[in-house]
Amino acid sequence: MASPPKTYLDLIKACDNFPYINIPQTPIAESPNPIFYQLLLPSDPRPHGFMHPATVAAMPWTSHFAISAPEARPRTVQVLDPTNGADPRGSCNAAFAAVVQRAKDLDVFESLSKRKSTEDYRIVGAKYPTVQLRRAAAPLFGIACLGVHLTMYVREGDGEFRIWVPRRSRKMNTYPGKLDSTIAGGVAAHESPLECLVHEAAEEASLPESLIRERARACGAITYVGTSDTGPEAGLTASGVLYVYDMEVDETVVPKPMDDEVEEFYLWDVRQVKEALLRDEFKTNCASVMIDFFVRHGIITEENEPDYLEITTRLHRSLPVPLTSSA
Repeated sequence: MASPPKTYLDLIKACDNFPYINIPQTPIAESPNPIFYQLLLPSDPRPHGFMHPATVAAMPWTSHFAISAPEARPRTVQVLDPTNGADPRGSCNAAFAAVVQRAKDLDVFESLSKRKSTEDYRIVGAKYPTVQLRRAAAPLFGIACLGVHLTMYVREGDGEFRIWVPRRSRKMNTYPGKLDSTIAGGVAAHESPLECLVHEAAEEASLPESLIRERARACGAITYVGTSDTGPEAGLTASGVLYVYDMEVDETVVPKPMDDEVEEFYLWDVRQVKEALLRDEFKTNCASVMIDFFVRHGIITEENEPDYLEITTRLHRSLPVPLTSSA
């Protein structure tokens, strides 16, 4: 029997699926509510990530880290600082790089071998800028990950929207064949959201830099805290920050797949997009991005959506990690 259609709130909850609790003070029971280890950077008492105890136990730690005893409260993974506070960013980055490479060489975590990207993600809110670690390892350390999503649309003469929706390649390691945002990507440590958007637009949709810089409009960000219930390392938790952009174009602008990540693009009206959303055809966080677009453009309103207030609140969740370098 076919599953019943999802609601918009169901889709939000599938993305923002970590319980609304104080993560540093999770219950003592190890299952099903593990006590996460707080990831601490030098000279900064604020946790910048939350590591699952199974990950901490399996990680082949180097001498650059100090791991608290399991019975300690709070549990911590402390990055050590050989510079004694002078400027530990270089030593932090070297420590992360060494332990991640060691884990990859020993084939400890499947996620490190499945993702081929060599990009680094910066640790958001770090006291010292440019502290970063390998993108594939970000979920293992439970840090906040930055992404950028653009929704490209055509406005008809009657004011109605048609939206460009891509289908992910069925060869992708994650969410194969699912629908996606028009343009989307993870923001690498060395780039801004707009710079990421520019190169992703070229790689995924054959759209020129000049068009993106001229027409893309920043529309804020959505946030969520998710935990993985499937995959090689289930139970990991991570915060997500997605910068959202809109771009209105005319019908002469047609995205075309450039790399092997996009199978094809559809130009759909709002009804078609809604139906695909409620059939759960979108990648999880892309559904949240599309719902945010609908809210911002008055397609989802208090008058037509019974869960409107919870939807708008859940799209902007307070995160358990710092987002500013100010301690």
